[in-house]
Amino acid sequence: MSSPRLALHWQILLGMLAGLLFGLLASHFGWTEFTTNWIKPFGQIFVNMLKLIAIPLIITSLIKGVSDLQDISKFSRMGGRTILLYLCTTIVAVTLGLVVANVVAPGRSITEQTRNDLLGSAGGGPGGEGQTQQIDKIKAEAAATKSQGPLQPLVDIVPDNIFSASSSNRNMLQVIFFVVFFGIGLILIPSESAKPVKDFFDGLNEVILKLVDLIMLAAPFGVFALLSALIVDAPGSDLLIALSVYAFCVLLGLGLMAFVFYPALVVMFTGRSYVSFFRGISPAQLLAFSTSSSAATLPVTMERVQEHLGVDEEVASFVLPVGATVNMDGTSLYQAVAAMFIAQAYNIDMTLGDQVTIVLTATLASIGSAAVPGAGMVMLVIVLGAIGVPEEGLALIFAIDRLLDMCRTTVNVTGDATVAMLIAKSVGMLHDPPEDHDPTPSEVLTKEQPQ
Repeated sequence: MSSPRLALHWQILLGMLAGLLFGLLASHFGWTEFTTNWIKPFGQIFVNMLKLIAIPLIITSLIKGVSDLQDISKFSRMGGRTILLYLCTTIVAVTLGLVVANVVAPGRSITEQTRNDLLGSAGGGPGGEGQTQQIDKIKAEAAATKSQGPLQPLVDIVPDNIFSASSSNRNMLQVIFFVVFFGIGLILIPSESAKPVKDFFDGLNEVILKLVDLIMLAAPFGVFALLSALIVDAPGSDLLIALSVYAFCVLLGLGLMAFVFYPALVVMFTGRSYVSFFRGISPAQLLAFSTSSSAATLPVTMERVQEHLGVDEEVASFVLPVGATVNMDGTSLYQAVAAMFIAQAYNIDMTLGDQVTIVLTATLASIGSAAVPGAGMVMLVIVLGAIGVPEEGLALIFAIDRLLDMCRTTVNVTGDATVAMLIAKSVGMLHDPPEDHDPTPSEVLTKEQPQ
């Protein structure tokens, strides 16, 4: 008998707590340079490993999932429901963010002196020059996006070179388009011709899933390094206090989405319990919190949704990669709160029409938001421009954006898992998962032997 082993989500949580404690000690004792030079790189390596596997996982699992459907009408029904559900949850998220921001009014708590200090710190305070350059870069990217034609997002979906598109996680939607197109082609050709191609991708998919298991062995150490570096790089406490009300609004909205709205949908429409849902998805949530990247977390999200929430591979391999690209509920909610906060800080009244504009702009912007850290900032500039709020207000929230980015990515991933379960239930592909069990290192490193 193998000795009992701590579940993966507890291992990741312990790694996060250890990283938090070490980061606080490093800040107190002046170990900043040591942490940056000798601890932080291991976190970056871990994130790079996850990003490395994301595109191959999408290609193999999505080709397998689409080609296994053997029915284009079934695929189109599933695709339509997926996009509709993602749009609906995004609208709910933005609306909830606006409600919280209107009730709490976080921007009204900022005094004129505090606002001037925060805006001034972007140019003259510690690290201010770097922040100014970052804000200028964000504004330039947003301007380039706004200058495009109304159908440019549709044009951007279709790649002119699949190898070029596959070279960056920011082009994930282009990769998905090609892979779905390729999978449809496999469905339409004779089965004897398609079989060698399907067998190849089925085998390749098994290899990629095994690599995911291997990478996850290092998850507790990876999140330890990421959290340690984050704490050491955190801004001063004076800025955190000034922004505490704003952060509270964002976290309140994200908490309602993650712990009330999504579980309610799961309980009502799938019959699964609140506890079983979070037991199944919690490792992916913790990893999303540590990496701030839906794309980097995607391999783990797919594994947890299939193996621990009972979603059929055909559904998970389509719904989750699409969700990692177009479903940014947490990011959209944050944009709504941030836009209201900055407007309130500038004493700009937001009319009902302005707030409807926020809902529409944030929802559409979330579709084009890359599943990588910091992409929400670029989309926020577009939202601010749509309602006539100065983009310089980004300086007000820049100091704690990294922490909130971690939280909103967690919500994004939770939303992806929720929609996957709902779609699977609607097409009869949601089954009872096996007894929750995380593989031990020896099970990961060895092939399963027949009983």
